Amino acid sequence: MHAPDDFSNGAGDQPPRHILTPSTLNRLVRGLLEDALPLVWIEGELSNVARPASGHLYFTLKDNAAQVRCAMFKPKSSCLRFKPADGMQVLVRARVGLYEPRGEFQLVAEHMEPAGEGALQREFERLKAQLDAEGLFAQDHKRPLPRFARRIGVITSATGAAIHDVLSVLGRRWPLVDVDVLPVPVQGHEAPPAIVSMLRKATACGRYDVLLLSRGGGSLEDLWAFNDERVARAIHASQVPVVSAVGHEIDFSIADFVADLRAPTPSAAAELLVPDVRAQQRHLDQMRQRIMAIQERRLQQRIQRIDHLLARLQSQRPQARLAHDRERLLHLHRRLLGARIAQLNQLKARLDRVHAHLLSQHPRQQLALLRQRLEQHAQHLRRLVEHKLERERLTLQQTARALHAVSPLATLERGYAILFDAEGKVLRSVQTVTVDTPLRARLADGELPLRVSDK
Repeated sequence: MHAPDDFSNGAGDQPPRHILTPSTLNRLVRGLLEDALPLVWIEGELSNVARPASGHLYFTLKDNAAQVRCAMFKPKSSCLRFKPADGMQVLVRARVGLYEPRGEFQLVAEHMEPAGEGALQREFERLKAQLDAEGLFAQDHKRPLPRFARRIGVITSATGAAIHDVLSVLGRRWPLVDVDVLPVPVQGHEAPPAIVSMLRKATACGRYDVLLLSRGGGSLEDLWAFNDERVARAIHASQVPVVSAVGHEIDFSIADFVADLRAPTPSAAAELLVPDVRAQQRHLDQMRQRIMAIQERRLQQRIQRIDHLLARLQSQRPQARLAHDRERLLHLHRRLLGARIAQLNQLKARLDRVHAHLLSQHPRQQLALLRQRLEQHAQHLRRLVEHKLERERLTLQQTARALHAVSPLATLERGYAILFDAEGKVLRSVQTVTVDTPLRARLADGELPLRVSDK
């Protein structure tokens, strides 16, 4: 391999054309490293872990054959979800670089997690999506918890801190509940089958109103028994409501999604499972006061009704009824007497009016009045008759003159005659008669019989 011409020595004793300084060389090496390996994932064992006051994290990552120095600066190191310690197996995402002050090759870490946790997280997401698609997380499969549970089965480690917290909260909030600790391992390969077996036994015995599946906090690997598919299906198949309280508030497991209720912590689960005895006592006191108030009100209503019925009963006694009827009879008698007196007064007033009317209608007075009226009517009638006769006489004279003016008799007096046939009809044409037809002639002073002799 040949060096570039700019960095090679000349022939013979000629001095080199360019001389590099250590800092320049380090910059060149760092540039080559960063360009060739911009970002890498490395798994190894932690050693020489140090966190000075600056907040940066310095450590060595090694395996059986080699080691490399690493640094994680404060913005990144503050976001770690675990505390790095010597001997831990971790997975690091880092940039390859060069620490120029000492000319040492190093890694600048941007992310760190316990080795194996990334694979577990991917497996967690895969199983979660599968069970969700099958409907194991559906809300319509969630069973309601009993309001007052009499027996609770706690499936957890008998030696863990979680059971002590649960028993303490249950004993403080609701001492009446019976709690059975159903011990199972909560970590390791033997945990899932043990949990599944205990869930089936607790469901089959029919003793418990609700089951609590619980354990304390830990890493994803520590909690992995509660992400097992067998445990999830056993929870879904349980005939008894199941409450899941696994890890801390920020931890979520597959059991949390399948269970009928997820509690953030074991202590919170215990508070959700049973009511608060003090709150129930206050509620009972309020209900007792309400019942007493209702009873008092109803008692007062009953007393008032009894008083009313007693008054009615006293009013229905024979003596009281006789006294009441006597009063009523006297009242009616007074009303009848007043009515008779009023009726007599009305009759007397009517009789007085009739008597006055009869006096005004006496025959002597009537005869005098009638005689006077008759004389008046007779005089008036004579005047009317005379006046009418005079008018009729004048009318008759006028009519007689008019009739005489148009009468045929007046025409006959002037020498004319009227011919009649045998039937008394006026003869109007010579065509209506024949020879020897008898006729009559009407003259002014009489009639003459005639006969047609020749036409």
